[in-house]
Amino acid sequence: MYDSFIDQLSGLDLSGLSIRPAPFNETDFPCEDAIEQTLGAVWSDLFAMFSDTALEADAEDIAWGFVNLFHRAASRKSSRLDRASDEIRALLASADGSEVHTSNLEEQVERAQAADASMIAFEQMRETAAVLYLEEIGSSWRPMTGSRSNHAAHMTSAVVNARDFLRARAERRRDANTPQGTPIVFSGGRSSFATAEDAKAFASKVWSTLDKVRDHVPDMFLVHGGDTKGVDRLAASWAERHDIQQLVFSLDRRLGARAGFKRNEQMLQMNPRYVVALPGNGVLERLVIDAKARRITVVDRRSLGASIPKRYD
Repeated sequence: MYDSFIDQLSGLDLSGLSIRPAPFNETDFPCEDAIEQTLGAVWSDLFAMFSDTALEADAEDIAWGFVNLFHRAASRKSSRLDRASDEIRALLASADGSEVHTSNLEEQVERAQAADASMIAFEQMRETAAVLYLEEIGSSWRPMTGSRSNHAAHMTSAVVNARDFLRARAERRRDANTPQGTPIVFSGGRSSFATAEDAKAFASKVWSTLDKVRDHVPDMFLVHGGDTKGVDRLAASWAERHDIQQLVFSLDRRLGARAGFKRNEQMLQMNPRYVVALPGNGVLERLVIDAKARRITVVDRRSLGASIPKRYD
């Protein structure tokens, strides 16, 4: 769970320095209603312009870039926060008790607080735009690289990159790159359908399966491979609509043919409550075998027929 920057500072030895609120308040930033109304209006006008034109096929790329504008702005503020935090640590290490030193330290704290508050504001804008993207495109928005971390009080919409997660866990940090709850692994391949109705029926069965899993595991977060052209896309869309955190283990292409098996190993190391298996290739079949060997319950939907089994005792 995310702590405010002031709370983080309270854990440091800031003798002689009073930690006070940042020199601004919530009214200095766009309110939630203004963000939703403004971005909604811009989005509607923008995509009305593309509709029924030769550029309509490019609308998804434009939509992704629209959300990415706010993601990049939040990332820049996050970098400023990191730099200011480093300066604070350096000043603390060289503390001499002088008024000049104290003034410099207070200045860096204010810069860090400003970057922190601005980062959260831009993340809120990105999340609002991501909802519009989901409604327009039908899939969850993800950055090209890294995580879609959300530093607000409730991290429900976070999409965390596995490398960020593993790094955070290795450093024993509990931050925006560390999902909280019970992991559920979801895996499947790419499918083709004869008709749009067949595709819709398949998607409905996938979402129904995830609904049932959530009934069993209310605090779940979803672990998947992040394939934007396969069944992972359906799972990501479902998670987005239900405010379920996502942890994405993308393939490490440097491993060649071993990449899929390495990802299986990493996902199973999460010790998930369930592994939800959809139709897939040999890598998916290996995941099912390994999960059963570890006595992890497999929700087998490779034929989309069975019900959720009881967990092993």
